[in-house]
Amino acid sequence: MTQKPFDLEQPPEKAGIIIPWTQVSERPSEVRLDESAGLVEALGCELEFLRAENVRKPTPGYLLSGGLLDRLEADVKGHDCSIVIIDAALTPIQQRNLENRLGVKVIDRTGLILEIFGLRARTKEGRLQVELARLLYERSRLVRTWTHLERQRGGRGFLGGPGETQLEADKRMIDRAVKRLRRDLADVQRTRRVQRAGRKRRETPILALVGYTNAGKSTLFNRLTGADVIAKDMPFATLDTTIRKLELPRLGEASLIDTVGFISDLPTHLVDSFRATLEEALDADLLIHVRDRSSDADEEQKQDVMKVLFQLADLSGMELPPLLEVWNKIDMVEPSVRGGLEAEGQRVAEQMIAVPVSAITGEGLETLLAEIEGVIDQGRARLCARLTSKDGALRAWLHANTQVEQESFDEAGNAELHISVSRDEFGRMAVKFPEAADQFSRLEDVR
Repeated sequence: MTQKPFDLEQPPEKAGIIIPWTQVSERPSEVRLDESAGLVEALGCELEFLRAENVRKPTPGYLLSGGLLDRLEADVKGHDCSIVIIDAALTPIQQRNLENRLGVKVIDRTGLILEIFGLRARTKEGRLQVELARLLYERSRLVRTWTHLERQRGGRGFLGGPGETQLEADKRMIDRAVKRLRRDLADVQRTRRVQRAGRKRRETPILALVGYTNAGKSTLFNRLTGADVIAKDMPFATLDTTIRKLELPRLGEASLIDTVGFISDLPTHLVDSFRATLEEALDADLLIHVRDRSSDADEEQKQDVMKVLFQLADLSGMELPPLLEVWNKIDMVEPSVRGGLEAEGQRVAEQMIAVPVSAITGEGLETLLAEIEGVIDQGRARLCARLTSKDGALRAWLHANTQVEQESFDEAGNAELHISVSRDEFGRMAVKFPEAADQFSRLEDVR
């Protein structure tokens, strides 16, 4: 009899999701249900059941009421689930009681996002940030279940009271780990500040992609830069920040940053933990907000993104950079709807630049690059420099430090350069080449 080879691959864990809602909150939409299913897929689990439950009388011990809890227990046993996800915020007591009642692991929305972040983090910085967020979350989950491990009483008789409990020891251990991680992340922040200062000194425009998870940021990033960042149709396909060079048609080289996607109900300590990464976006010259205009929840997702950005700005004491919206996935929008988007774009254009694009087909990307250059070019002057063969050092400096848009030579070898220059760049040139100011004339007024 031939023995079957041993299968080293573990079957995926089975999970069920409950999205509780009350009379105060709205019933979850199909978009929210699909998002929750996508989160389970991103976790690598097999989804067995997913439903929204109207919790009329939330209980402090379980959140779910008696009948809903009995139905959930039957589903867990019937589908042989090993994980139950309550897509809401659970108190530590509710989580512990549900695990005791159901006999399986129970996690809430924050725990689910942290599990996915732990799988997606690849760099040292990403792992530090995930570990810090996890410890801050677990510290709030500690409940008094370890009183049987109390140390010996202090003092004598009944006067000393109990000694240190295991709960207190765990909190102190977590606090030490949090302090160490914050110290390590402070080193990361210092390194990033040095890197950002270097890009500033080179006068390289810095652009940052932000947006709701699964809006198509990484696909657009790959399309614009030729990078190979993972781009999948699932939430949080990428977690670590990526920076690549972007060649703008007229202004030349820029730095494009792909940041982690945002999501609704993102906990405050998650934003705080990923502050070192997200500050890259706040320090950019231009924020590019990528929106999925094919989604029914597009407007709500926009508000969620802006909420996190303003929250991050408050934490960091920084102001938001100029913002440009990219209306992505227009190839998935019905033709009848696209006319409405164009009319909306005309109204939005009075207050903010919005560019319809398709990162998949490439539609609208040329217009997007032109609009990016228009925003970056604000506050710059376009000048004409007439140089002789003796001005080789000045010509080399202009090519290295300004944006040379056009260059031509006459028969005598004299050069005429059309350049775009900022006030700081012109000041540095005037210090290095004080006699050169008379060789420049303005092509047009400062924009």
